[in-house]
Amino acid sequence: MLRRDKNMFSYIIRRLCYAIPILIGVNLLTFVLFFIVNTPEDMATAHLGDKYVTEEAVQEWIAEKGYDQPLFFNGDADGLGTLTDTIFFNKSLKLFAFDFGTSDAGRSIQSDVLDRMGPSLALALPTFFIGIFVNISVALMVLMFRGSSLDRFAVVVFVTLMSISYLFYIIFGQYYMAKMSRLFPVSGFNDGIDGWRFLILPIVIGVISGIGASARWYRSLFIEVAGLDFARTARAKGVSEAGVLFRHILPNTMLPILTGVVVVIPVLFMGSLVMESFFSIPGLGSYLLDAIRAQDFAIVRAMVFLGSVLYIIGLILTDISYTWADPRVRLS
Repeated sequence: MLRRDKNMFSYIIRRLCYAIPILIGVNLLTFVLFFIVNTPEDMATAHLGDKYVTEEAVQEWIAEKGYDQPLFFNGDADGLGTLTDTIFFNKSLKLFAFDFGTSDAGRSIQSDVLDRMGPSLALALPTFFIGIFVNISVALMVLMFRGSSLDRFAVVVFVTLMSISYLFYIIFGQYYMAKMSRLFPVSGFNDGIDGWRFLILPIVIGVISGIGASARWYRSLFIEVAGLDFARTARAKGVSEAGVLFRHILPNTMLPILTGVVVVIPVLFMGSLVMESFFSIPGLGSYLLDAIRAQDFAIVRAMVFLGSVLYIIGLILTDISYTWADPRVRLS
């Protein structure tokens, strides 16, 4: 047991070490895109608009945001200032310490992220867990009738649901469930206990809109495993179909299921751009969308870096969960 704990600890350390070069690469790429490909002059022009673009206004905006420093090396500074008094250090390296700086509106980005993370999680976590439960349950139910008319009808329904635009679910839900039936508020959000009223409709829409693609994928996954030798052997020994599903098929599909789950982890924290915008939920998704509209490049850079960190954390958690879900996976 102690040896396994040591192996797990060293495994996690190795995975964290692998993540460092990835984060550095993402950070460098983001810096190149925002400060070399898209220069501070371009950002100033986009932010100010054509009406107010003059050379004086551009230079004033650049100086105000701290973009008037050299990119990597400041030859006019002394000592460490040659490296610290640069755009790369102040706008890029500080992200590793989660020092996101301030937005163009003068607000602390870190404070905004912490304030808006709660509404995003309140929407994303129930949608995520309820969605997984519903999709797997539907796929298992369809699998029990595979090859039948019900199975074929379910596939047609899945493809139909996949073909419907995500916006249709939102507009339909807001119009009929909120405006016409008045069962839920059309939009808005409250921080207190009363806030659940504003979350039920977007959660339901999020779950229903994902059934088509997810349940169809789980069905294909389960059918593939159901045809393997161990599943046929279990049936030959007299194990019921439900027992085969839950004791043999489902455990042996955990690895691909976990792989699919990792893609969703950043969304849990970053929020949904479309859902939060339509329902006026003050989460991180609407925060990023508002920053794009306002040409607030500081917020966009911070959110890109934060999303990269969350995705890498998801990859590490997935690697660790592999060792729990399948003992054949070794800590190597």
